[in-house]
Amino acid sequence: MKPAFSICVYCGSRPGAHPNYGEAARLVGRWIGEHGGQLVYGGGHNGLMGMVADATLAAGGRVVGVIPKALVEKEWAHRGCTELHVVDTMHDRKRMMAERADAFLALPGGIGTFEEFFEAWTWRQLGYHDKPVGLLNVDGLYDGLEQFLQSVVRAQFVNDWQMGLVRVGRDAPELLKSLVNDAGLAAAPRLDQI
Repeated sequence: MKPAFSICVYCGSRPGAHPNYGEAARLVGRWIGEHGGQLVYGGGHNGLMGMVADATLAAGGRVVGVIPKALVEKEWAHRGCTELHVVDTMHDRKRMMAERADAFLALPGGIGTFEEFFEAWTWRQLGYHDKPVGLLNVDGLYDGLEQFLQSVVRAQFVNDWQMGLVRVGRDAPELLKSLVNDAGLAAAPRLDQI
């Protein structure tokens, strides 16, 4: 059965210092699975990556993992994925993840998560795609980033319309619902009615 939607989730291959990060990852995965969706992610078994994948699978959702050969052992490729694609490069990974997704969501994570989030946002503002991009600010982790971005707007390096291309939220279900609705998926029911 075709999934109602596919959400690409960027997140850490580590669990982070606070248990709320893991709880948020599991909540996101559970929500995707319970709403007939598909998770597209980096294919790892460790940290938040593994948590979001396991929760999606446990809730009946499909999981598409995409991982470069060089990271299969380092990130412990998740062999339980519905589909696991081992690709040659990070560029191949990001391209396939973007192609398979209807929307993008960044959870807590490190440098890789930041890079993927900013790339998805950049591609959207350049018109390479028109898929919604979201940032889940768990326990204020991204408060400093939000303040920094506002300072870049004030410095006139980023415009308000560019800021408007990203949804930032603290409530995972509400943010996920808005991303799916913004994607305008014909196959998915309007989730504000669920």
